[in-house]
Amino acid sequence: MIVITNPSAVANEISIIESLFEEGLSLLHIRKPDFSELEMASFIHQIDLEYRSKLVLHNHHILADDFGINRFHFSEKQRISVIPMSTRFLKPCRHNSTSTHSINEFNSLPIDFEYAFLSPVFKSISKENYHPATNLFEALKFRTNFNTKVIALGGIDSENIAQTLENGFDDIALLGAIWNNENPVKQFKLCQKIAHTYSL
Repeated sequence: MIVITNPSAVANEISIIESLFEEGLSLLHIRKPDFSELEMASFIHQIDLEYRSKLVLHNHHILADDFGINRFHFSEKQRISVIPMSTRFLKPCRHNSTSTHSINEFNSLPIDFEYAFLSPVFKSISKENYHPATNLFEALKFRTNFNTKVIALGGIDSENIAQTLENGFDDIALLGAIWNNENPVKQFKLCQKIAHTYSL
């Protein structure tokens, strides 16, 4: 299960993040689009060294080597930019992920991506007026890309995890369900339990 940081600051955020890791969080996507490079470095520096291998950078990728991070996420815009593929993705020991918003886009991904978010599956919890344009459960029936894991994003919470996994998604990513909750760690444990029960 993946958790994505809230774009803006959250009270006790680092403490919550480390508690999530202690509860078994697999990957944390650090998505702070308004952070400067210095702010990003400061944020990462506060996270315990033992969790660095589980961090995924959405921007300021240049900081990765300084912090021993080898996981990179690329937005749709970054993925289709004119920077040559060889300089972006084809690096040894690098794990890459990206974002997609249609099954056609997902199916056309190169093999360089281990997994990709496909969103929004449901009405977003964290973004106002962000709704699915199509039924992604139906769309997944036309999946042809099985080299890349498809991760459900958008409106995922404890009420719809089972439905999501039953309808073809390989895994889920949580954002609003965690950071909009009064007790993020408790909510994570609940979601984790449901996902684990389904996978048994």
